[in-house]
Amino acid sequence: MALLSKAEKSYIQSSLLSDPPLRADGRALTDFRTIALETGVAPLANGSARVSIGRNAPDGGGGTEVVAAVKLEVEAIGEGEGVDGGRISCSVSCSPTAYPHLSSGALDDLQHDMTSVLHSTLGHSSLRPNNLGILPGKKAWLLNLDIVVFADAGNVYDTIFMAARAALWDTKVPRTRSVEYRAKKLDSIDSESKAMDVDGANQDQGKSVLDTRETTKATDFELPDYWDEGEVLGGREAWPVCVTLNLLPSLHFLDASLQEESSVPLRLHTMFSFPPTAAPCLQTFRLIGPGVTNSTHIQSLMKDGEKYARNIWSALESKLKDEDIRRNQKAREKFICR
Repeated sequence: MALLSKAEKSYIQSSLLSDPPLRADGRALTDFRTIALETGVAPLANGSARVSIGRNAPDGGGGTEVVAAVKLEVEAIGEGEGVDGGRISCSVSCSPTAYPHLSSGALDDLQHDMTSVLHSTLGHSSLRPNNLGILPGKKAWLLNLDIVVFADAGNVYDTIFMAARAALWDTKVPRTRSVEYRAKKLDSIDSESKAMDVDGANQDQGKSVLDTRETTKATDFELPDYWDEGEVLGGREAWPVCVTLNLLPSLHFLDASLQEESSVPLRLHTMFSFPPTAAPCLQTFRLIGPGVTNSTHIQSLMKDGEKYARNIWSALESKLKDEDIRRNQKAREKFICR
């Protein structure tokens, strides 16, 4: 958050409350700065994305920049925090260059706060993908979602959730195949073979002690796919987006810059998901700041927040589908060149 004097805060507030409202970059109250999104930015991750808001077109500098990456690992159920059906673990780290005015302790507090908000939202059981299980009751995928904030020029929470949703959309879960180990029975070797000292294994030629067919008593699994192949996460259309409403006494506005964030007394973070076969869902909301408001006002803001979130969700969905087409085309060209 930018450090502003009382006079600077008063000037920014009076500009926003004027008729018509005035912002330093000329945007309307509900306009976002330019958003850039790219998936597949981390080659060794199961899914990744980079999102920036407000980058300068000529030199690519400035703005808020966040990178998200997903890594899957096998976790034993019943040991530690393993859960049947898999689970999601989120972590947010901030580059010290993004917050040069913060001490190491304050930076740790900020990272913990961001991690708490992200994990409590995305880690909820209602959003758990249905294809993170491997062996029922034995093994499942642990999905680690790591976020890095490289630059913060305002509206970092919206950017974090956009990057998280894009990385989860890009994630591929390796297909697994159950394996059952079968030990040979000694009584299968007849007495005549024993007397002649003949290896009884020859009598079972064609039968393998490693059975990879689907069984009800599977003890392990194998991967028929490479680590970067597989199927998309189940329910990836339902991942939520965040919209931050910056509140002044008589209005609210979106996508605040650092200076604008420092000038408002209240900010309302709303996280909405839009499942394709269900009604829109408010996953959670968070009101922060020294200002005060009432429940009636918050209910009105929720309706506006749902409308803004729907617009962001639709635009993000369209961009992610375009990214799928771009990456698939690039993969085909790379394969042909071989």
